[in-house]
Amino acid sequence: MVSSDQRRRQLAREKFERQQQRREEARRRTRRLTVVIASAVAVVAVIGGGSYLALDDDGKKDKADAAASASPSDSASPKESEAPEPAMKIDKKAEYEMSLKTSQGDIAFTMDAAKTPHTTNSFKSLADKGFFDGTKCHRLTTQNIFVLQCGDPKGDGTGGPGYTIPDENLTALGKAGKDGTVTYPAGTVAMANTGQAHTGGSQFFLVYKDSKLPPTYTPFGTMDDASLKAVKDIGAAGAEGGAPDGAPKKAVNIAKAAVDKS
Repeated sequence: MVSSDQRRRQLAREKFERQQQRREEARRRTRRLTVVIASAVAVVAVIGGGSYLALDDDGKKDKADAAASASPSDSASPKESEAPEPAMKIDKKAEYEMSLKTSQGDIAFTMDAAKTPHTTNSFKSLADKGFFDGTKCHRLTTQNIFVLQCGDPKGDGTGGPGYTIPDENLTALGKAGKDGTVTYPAGTVAMANTGQAHTGGSQFFLVYKDSKLPPTYTPFGTMDDASLKAVKDIGAAGAEGGAPDGAPKKAVNIAKAAVDKS
């Protein structure tokens, strides 16, 4: 027969075992929660890094991040690229001029084929086909960076020619500073991209005021004085609704684009 003392000790032992079991279950739940939180943080970090210019606004809010938050992004996915890059037909030793007849006046810029043969050849090929005709400059930024972005046949930042071209001339503007940027001088014309290397398509941006950006955008053209003034006037009018980044208040519709040898 079990004595009352033995019974009490047995009940006490069972109670202790139940407490230990509950504590172990609580520790397991805590470990699972920690793993979940760590995974979520990792996902957020990956998303933040992947959207670099696309947006790179994760981490320190320094000048590089501020510039990246308004960076000239081309959202057309390179995975959608089906057509090959146009065959090289230009004179690689020559200069070419691209002229745009727009609703805000004529805009022209010179391209040096010796420095940017793939970009120059692509733009001539597209212009010869009338690719840019009837398109609009869909984006204006007025803070941190100062650019007018054009070349999207869809007009929403997601369009492209169906192929991509390699980055070129990336060292032309000098070595990046401690903030990871270089100055794109007013008058520069450069390629937009998805934030990944060699993802330029047809979208480009016109710099109307010195802008600091990472040296990852092919600088391929230089506007003349009259053209720079025209783009400055568009920039001065601002974006729709007074936003720092959006469609230009002065709509810029491209009626005709042409590329000719200088």
